[in-house]
Amino acid sequence: MVTSKFAGVVAALALALAACGSGPGNETGGAGASGAPATPDAGAVIEIGSLYEPQNLDNTAGGGQGVTEAFNGNVYEGLFRLTDDGKVEPLLAESHEVSPDGLTYTFKLRKGVTFHSGKALTSADVKASIERVIADGSQSARKSSLKAVKSVEAPDDATVVVKLSSRSISLVYNLSYVWIVNSAAQDLATGEDGTGPYKLGAWKRGSTLSLERFPGYWGARPANNGVVFHYFTDAAALNNALLTNAVDVVTSEQSPDALAQFAGNPDYKVSEGHSTTKLLLAFNDRKAPFDKPLVRKAVSSAIDDAKLLESVWAGHGSVIGSMVPPTDPWYEDLTKVNPYDVELAKRQLAEAGYPKGFRFTLDTPNYDPHPTAATFIKSELAKVGITVDVNVITADQWYSKVYKDRDFAATLQEHVNDRDVVWYGDPDFYWGYDNKQVTRWIEEAEQARTEQEQTELLKKANRQIAEDAASDWIYLYPQIVVASSKLSGYPVNGLNSQFYAYGIKKG
Repeated sequence: MVTSKFAGVVAALALALAACGSGPGNETGGAGASGAPATPDAGAVIEIGSLYEPQNLDNTAGGGQGVTEAFNGNVYEGLFRLTDDGKVEPLLAESHEVSPDGLTYTFKLRKGVTFHSGKALTSADVKASIERVIADGSQSARKSSLKAVKSVEAPDDATVVVKLSSRSISLVYNLSYVWIVNSAAQDLATGEDGTGPYKLGAWKRGSTLSLERFPGYWGARPANNGVVFHYFTDAAALNNALLTNAVDVVTSEQSPDALAQFAGNPDYKVSEGHSTTKLLLAFNDRKAPFDKPLVRKAVSSAIDDAKLLESVWAGHGSVIGSMVPPTDPWYEDLTKVNPYDVELAKRQLAEAGYPKGFRFTLDTPNYDPHPTAATFIKSELAKVGITVDVNVITADQWYSKVYKDRDFAATLQEHVNDRDVVWYGDPDFYWGYDNKQVTRWIEEAEQARTEQEQTELLKKANRQIAEDAASDWIYLYPQIVVASSKLSGYPVNGLNSQFYAYGIKKG
């Protein structure tokens, strides 16, 4: 699924990989924890509470944020990994070289790596894994990010050569999202065959997903004996599970009103990291009336984002004027481009040919905080003559109806990833925004030879999508992790929905 929950770019977990012979299990400490070394504890099973159950276990087949949270870095690994503080580090790639023209990348694989099935990792598996992501039928959110990949070659078992049709300054970063899967594996929707420190235990749909420590892991073993993700459909039940010790940690707190019972209690630790998750009112820019930028600007200016943020998050999080959060290199404060101004919204509607407003259906996921946000938006838009029919749907229905079939007028959804402004350069993306100048800037940014050049081009693109009100970026989520005070070594930023569990120690 294209969306997933919570990300951030603030150092919180000391994540380090040695040049060889070590793995993620070497990590220590963790913001929101004691900072004690995360040494192995054979008796500890970490109980994790989450609102995001996978739709399936294949991230190229619409698995959703839940499978990323549970599997990324835990069950599957990439050539590189994105640390909790936003750095890209080598993982299954021991080293890599780039040709002078920037069109050929040669990767040397780490030795001694085996899949959970016992098969040794070879370059053929890496080749197949990259090709799975970029295949015609792939539903991976990263597919468009790798469109410059022309071919993947495996000249020997330890070498992978990626050839590009054009320069891609973000290739290594994007490869951190590509899970390396056994090329012979089947039934990936319900099973797995990765190289990570954990293997799949059991998935009881609607209830739990357990991960067991993999004894054949190539690196240092996890600091615990395994983890169990417990899935909940509402924040209150999730908090009750933490209060009754049914879970040890909540990956992303969704009920700010409940924080007081944890913040003042020595049995718990509340940690606020930095998120890159944007709550979007995403318009279908292909369909009237949202094919008119002036209508989109009017809708954006009619909604008091700050008031909604305060009512939902009680002072946590921040308003945002475009798709780029403050932690991205190309951030600018664009909140004044489409300011909250009811009279301005009325004038823009009249100028666009809708002086009496219009009516549309807002497709809204059924989990928090979407229903609350939808009710608020309905009330706000009524003040400018716009009638909103709220249609509450499940995550599965959202994926089929909105993302896949594009059968919607407007929708609420969160987008987790950092550096994801680039999706506005893809006219085929689900929201259908199509500005050829923006597409050109984003393409040029990816082919840039320096980070400064990339930054300036993406700033231009970001300003333009704000001017066009390509979407209404409601607010930037906070990232709040609540855990038992007995825990240490957990991540607090959850970058791009990932939740590395191998460093968590319970003691």
